[in-house]
Amino acid sequence: MTAPSRTHRRAAALAAVCAIALVSGCSLAPLYERPAAPIPASYPAAAQSPDAQSPDTRPANQPASGNEGASAIRSTVWCTQFPDPVLRRLVTTALEHNRDLKLAAARVEEARALHGVQSASRLPTVALEGTTTHPARNNESAHQAGVTLAAYELDFFGKAKNLSDAALHEYLATEEAQRAARISVLAEVVRGYVLERASAARVDLARRAIASRTAAVALLTRRVAAGVSSPLELEQARSLVGAADTDLIEQQLVHARADHALALLTGYSDRAGAKDAPPFTSAAFGAGWGVTRAGLPSELLTARPDIVAAEQRLQAANAQIGAARAAFFPSIRLTAMGGVASGELRSLFTAGSGALQVVPQLSLPIFDGGRNQANLDLARARESAAVIEYERTIQTAFREVSDALAGQASLERDVAARTALREVEARRRTMTMNRYLAGAVGYLEVLDVERSLLAADQALLDARRARLENAAALYRALGGCPSVSG
Repeated sequence: MTAPSRTHRRAAALAAVCAIALVSGCSLAPLYERPAAPIPASYPAAAQSPDAQSPDTRPANQPASGNEGASAIRSTVWCTQFPDPVLRRLVTTALEHNRDLKLAAARVEEARALHGVQSASRLPTVALEGTTTHPARNNESAHQAGVTLAAYELDFFGKAKNLSDAALHEYLATEEAQRAARISVLAEVVRGYVLERASAARVDLARRAIASRTAAVALLTRRVAAGVSSPLELEQARSLVGAADTDLIEQQLVHARADHALALLTGYSDRAGAKDAPPFTSAAFGAGWGVTRAGLPSELLTARPDIVAAEQRLQAANAQIGAARAAFFPSIRLTAMGGVASGELRSLFTAGSGALQVVPQLSLPIFDGGRNQANLDLARARESAAVIEYERTIQTAFREVSDALAGQASLERDVAARTALREVEARRRTMTMNRYLAGAVGYLEVLDVERSLLAADQALLDARRARLENAAALYRALGGCPSVSG
């Protein structure tokens, strides 16, 4: 047989060793089954808005099929664009410059790299090496060069595969955490925008109260000079001005803090902030903010990124059990070298210098002090904890959606009721002032109606703010929508 045929045979043998090394064995991980969702199949009747979807008999752990769930759970104008141009600008700036989102993106890159490291362990490490040996007591030397396979463990029992799968699920969970961060930041920008506009409206209300009460002091000053009113009434009016001044200072502080919070959300990149936004009390502000249909609880399993992330972590824990089980079985490692070898360097690459060396190593665990069993118990305990965490995440999501749906209907009625009450108080103030100027009532009644009107104005502002904040909370509870969160 000629030298080239021997070299070819050795190369084929090395290729066969590498092919065997790439063969993966069976997986010892338990068969994964999604746990049943521990929530009702529909939201509480008290949480349903008038046009909400009627209850369904579909099990809570069975997601809706087709486009049914997507159209129901994401029926909101936010999925296309925000109706307010100032809010659109703030959201765009926040998605680009918010540091929490940048940190979440860095975590995704970190998880992707870790998955790459773990996946690479499933493949053999092949290197091109050359060695030269010069013994000290004789003149014989050894030279060799070739391709080496260094201590590669054959994955007959799926240990490397399960560890790679676990890293993959952790990576996917991190991606979902990034999506959850985007939804959270977006909802916080909406909430911060509402708080800034509402606090600015409270500042304007305090200033109008000061102007109105200062005018009342001027009127009473003239009436006291004319002997029509008493000095006590003038002091009472001045007391109202002082109270309004104190309220203005407090509201200015609240507004400054709300403005700073909004600036932080946008990464201090939007210098204009919300100062050019429409007034909070205008009919256009907040128009079209709301989810028309909440869908079914089962849709949360795929819509909420925190639930998807919890399930990915559960699958990672499931894969870790397979890796822990594989430690009880024998492990086989291969070290191989294929190339050329010669006692003289000048004849290293001549015919007949081919060499192939394969060194298999078998390791069978006999006694490890209970380490493998403890690792398996640890993996099972972590899997049990992951199941509980998954179920708790689902229940928390169900409560958040139910709370937001209940608020959606009740807060609309609250705004309507407080609007009507404010109109009543405004008419009562006009009538009381007319009666006071006619001498029919004392100034104490004027003081009472002034306080009632201011309280009604403030309560109406708070109700409008709460309604819009609830819209942001419902958006976040339902898992956002792809166009702005994905």
